[in-house]
Amino acid sequence: MITAEEYKNEIKSAWCPGCSNFGILTAVRNALFSSRIKPHEIVLVSGIGQAAKLPHYLRCNFFNGLHGRALPAATAIKAVNPNLKVLVTTGDGDCYGEGGNHFIGAVRRNPDIKVVVHNNEIYALTKGQASPTTPYGTKTKLQFDGVKIPPFDPLLVALALGCGFVARGFAGELVHLADLISESFKFKGFALIDVIQPCIIFGQHKPEFYKDKVFKLTREHCISDYDSAMKLLRTSTEKIPIGIFYKKERECFGAKSDITCSEPEVIKRSVAELMSEFC
Repeated sequence: MITAEEYKNEIKSAWCPGCSNFGILTAVRNALFSSRIKPHEIVLVSGIGQAAKLPHYLRCNFFNGLHGRALPAATAIKAVNPNLKVLVTTGDGDCYGEGGNHFIGAVRRNPDIKVVVHNNEIYALTKGQASPTTPYGTKTKLQFDGVKIPPFDPLLVALALGCGFVARGFAGELVHLADLISESFKFKGFALIDVIQPCIIFGQHKPEFYKDKVFKLTREHCISDYDSAMKLLRTSTEKIPIGIFYKKERECFGAKSDITCSEPEVIKRSVAELMSEFC
């Protein structure tokens, strides 16, 4: 019987005390536990940034790649071993900035991977520069007179490109966020969960600001209705909806391949045999 304790380790966190990343870490751990996924059955993949440190704090398989390169690595891991669950934990800069082209490619390919984006609208690891999602006009340590371009909208872009699972969570709603992640594990295909993750040091707003702003989508919203999801995401209001905007499965990357997951031939052969071929 799996327990949540199996995912805990003794690695000391490098996050700031009180960081909302801790909420996402708890939600991920609880989702893995509630989904009955064992530590050896999951691979966490990340790039570079504060969000990318999350895999260090869970006892399971993980892969740290280069800045912005988590998605192609995750796609490859899933391709060579489809039996593994693959979860990407990344930030708005890592995924939508340095990794923007990979983000577009992954949505189009539709590999069966899940992506949780810690969206704090700032480059926090490098001390407060504007990220792709920083609101227009925001003054930062580098953009002294305010950001001059409108922010990137990942959920609208993902939906427009045909993403089959488009959702938003909030780091301050742990149970709700864990439920979203659990639902993504049941979904076959590329699943995006963009998480409001206020940075308590460099962020424009503190966590308390969002607690009065977010509201949970109800069953009145039809998650299989593409036009309804698009309209909801394009409607600008003072309130911020969280939940699943759209959910509809389509053919996954590699579905038409006749390659099956099995023990690689190279593993069955001794090192001496392999070395003899190159000597």
